[in-house]
Amino acid sequence: MINILAQAAPSVEVAVEAAKSVGVTGNIASAAGLIAAAIAVGMIGTKAAEAVGRNPAASGKILVQSILGMALAEGLGLLALFLAK
Repeated sequence: MINILAQAAPSVEVAVEAAKSVGVTGNIASAAGLIAAAIAVGMIGTKAAEAVGRNPAASGKILVQSILGMALAEGLGLLALFLAK
């Protein structure tokens, strides 16, 4: 088993170096961060709509909280985009 791993190690290192030289790793990290931000904004919007449906009188407070939550989620997505490169 160790011999097999020892034989595979150089090919793994070559693959990692090739991915780094092309920039694939930064693109994957950027995409993951932006997808997570999009999912978070969708969840915040869904929960805000549910909350307004349950208590329409509190729609102003819910709107403020949901806008703040969406802004923070988008900010983290942009942070992931710029830090991954």
